[in-house]
Amino acid sequence: MINFNSKDSNRIAKLEAFDRLLTIMDELREQCPWDKKQTFESLRHLSIEEIHELGDAILEGNTKEIEKELGDILLHIVFYARIGSETQLFDISSVIHKLCEKLIHRHPHIYSDVIAETEAEVKANWEQLKLKEKDNQGVLAGVPRSLPSLVKAMRIQEKARSVGFDWEETHQVWAKVDEELQELSTEINNPNIDPKKVEDEFGDVLFALVNYARFIGVNADQALEKTNHKFIRRFNFLESESKRDGKNLGNMSLEEMDVYWEKAKQAERTAIHL
Repeated sequence: MINFNSKDSNRIAKLEAFDRLLTIMDELREQCPWDKKQTFESLRHLSIEEIHELGDAILEGNTKEIEKELGDILLHIVFYARIGSETQLFDISSVIHKLCEKLIHRHPHIYSDVIAETEAEVKANWEQLKLKEKDNQGVLAGVPRSLPSLVKAMRIQEKARSVGFDWEETHQVWAKVDEELQELSTEINNPNIDPKKVEDEFGDVLFALVNYARFIGVNADQALEKTNHKFIRRFNFLESESKRDGKNLGNMSLEEMDVYWEKAKQAERTAIHL
C-alpha cells in the first residue's frame, strides 16, 4: 500500500493524471491506425525532434512551451513502454522502478553513509558509480556516439575529469587554447596548405575552447545556441527593415547591411532597458 507523503497534498491528483495518460495510450495503441503501426525505430526520430523542441523552449524562456514539450516527451516515454509491454520486454512500471533503483544507488550521500557536500563531489561519485556499472567497458564508453559534436566534447571532458585526467588551473586551459590557435594559424599560412591538417587543427581549437568554457562555468553548447538565436533575430531584423525601406539584400553592400545590423543591436539594448 502506498503511503502518501503529507508534504505533497496533490500526490493523488498526480497519480490520477498519470493513470489517465496510460489509459489513453492503451486506447490509442489498440484503436488508432497510426499509433498501432509505430515501433521503437519509427518513433526514434520523432523523439529526437521533441527533445530539440524542448531545448528551444528552454532557451527562449517560454514556460508554456516547456510545459507542452514535456508532455510530448512524456507521451513518447509511455509509448515506448507500451510497445515494450506487448512482447513482455518491459513496461512502464519496470522502467520507473529501475530508474528509482538507479537514483538511489547513485545518490549514496542521500541514501547511504557516503559524504558528498559539494556539486563536484556528487558528480565525481556519480561518474565513478556509472563506471563500475559498465563492467570495465572504459571511462568513455558511456558517451553516446550519436551525440552532437559539441555536446559530445563536453561529456568526454567531464568523464575524463572524473578519473583525474584534467587541467588544474584555468590559465593552463587558456594557454592550451592559445597553443591550438597558433597551430591552426601555422597550417592556414603554410604555402603548401593541407586542408586535412587545417581541419584537424580547427577541431583541436574547438575542443580546447569547449574545455575552457567548462572551466569558467559556461555550457558551450548552450552559449553557441544562444548566439545562433541572436544572429537569426538580428538577421531577420536586417532583412525586414531593409525590405521596408525598399531595398533588396542581394543588391546591398556590406556597409549598408551593417547599418541595419547596428540598428538591430540598438533595438535589443533598448528592449532590455524597457
